[in-house]
This record gives sequence, structure tokens and C-alpha cells, in this order.
Amino acid sequence: MKLRLFTFPNILTLCNLLSGCAAVIFALCINDLEQAFWCVLVAAVFDFLDGFAARLMEVSSPVGKELDSLADMISFGLAPASILYSIYVATGGDELSGFAVFILVAFSALRLAKFNLDERQATEFIGLPTPACAMFFASVGYIMQQNAAAAPPVAAIVASVVFSLLLISPIPMFALKFKHFDFAGNELRYIFLGISLVLLGLYQVRALPFIILAYILVSIVRFLIRRGKSPKISA
Repeated sequence: MKLRLFTFPNILTLCNLLSGCAAVIFALCINDLEQAFWCVLVAAVFDFLDGFAARLMEVSSPVGKELDSLADMISFGLAPASILYSIYVATGGDELSGFAVFILVAFSALRLAKFNLDERQATEFIGLPTPACAMFFASVGYIMQQNAAAAPPVAAIVASVVFSLLLISPIPMFALKFKHFDFAGNELRYIFLGISLVLLGLYQVRALPFIILAYILVSIVRFLIRRGKSPKISA
């Protein structure tokens, strides 16, 4: 079987990967978390565009699927962990013990491997998507460096553990994928997008961590309500 490597969607995926590499360099070598944030954001845009282009051009392939996960591993696994490590060290944490935050990379790998095999994730995600996790830490790093804010170093390690568990959790999290554009059936998506756009317009990057936390909270509440309504089998 002949495999086509340099299709247009695959080139977009490689741009995602290179953007993630740039984010790692800015975070670990230059300690510029503002530029690291923009690199992660650009990677997320390319991540959206490669799938959109593949569907539009009808050129999806096994190579593209594997390449997408490899790129996401860097952009949304290693890059946010690198940003978190820089935050940890900048707030007074020891460089060696800061390696603990890279647990986020390991769990991102598990999340991506699970996503490739789990057929239930066609319409919604099971567990926190890696781009959302990456954007949370990238925006937090941007805000902290821009405002010279500080936090206890242990907060970075706690955050890495909590988000690592969210990545592989069984909680269904709604996807912003529209099969149609009618309001009926897309109520949650439209409301969430509308509120998010208003917050971004008012507060720019500062709104992102709260939007992502709201996304997680809404998904958890939705999961608990669904589970409460599910019929219980009596013995």
C-alpha cells in the first residue's frame, strides 16, 4: 500500500508539531511564557485546520491519524508540561523536584492512545481533551508572567496531578463539533460558545483559564445529572 506523506492536511499537522516545539523552547530555554502561549494557540489552530482540511478534501489516511497524535503529544503534552515546569521553578520550586509536573506528559500520551482506540468519542470526548488542558496551562503561564504573579510551587504539582487524572477520567465532555447548525440539539454548544466569546472579548487571555474550568465543571455536572437519571436495575 502506497502511503502519501505530504498531503496538505499532513503539512498542517506538521505545522502544529513545530509550533509545539517552539513553545517548549520558549518555556524551557528562553523562559518566555507569553510567546509559549502564542505558540500553543497557533498549534491548536493548526490542529483544528488539519482535520477540517482532511474532511473537506476527503484525504484522511492512517498516516494522518497517527501523525496527528504524535504532533499533539508535543504541542498539548510536552509543551504545557514545560510551561508548568517553568512556573514551578519561577515560583521558587527546586529544579529537580519540578520534574514531577511532567506526569502531565505521561497522562497526555495515555489520553491520546485511548482516543485513537475508543469508538465512543465520535460525538463527544471521554475525559479532558489535551488541547483544552494545554490551553489552560499556557494561558495561566502567560497571565502569571505578564502580571508577575506568584503561587506556592506545590500548586503546580497539584495542578499537574489533577489535570492528569481529568485527561483519563471516564467523564464525557461535550465536543464543539456541529453535525448541523440548528439550535435544537446544539443548545449547550451555542450557549457555551456565546458566553466564551463575550468573556474573551472583555478579558482576552485572562478569560481562558476560567472558560476551560467552566467547560470542565459543566461537563461534570452534565455527567452527574445523566447518571442520576439513568435507570437503576433492582436485584
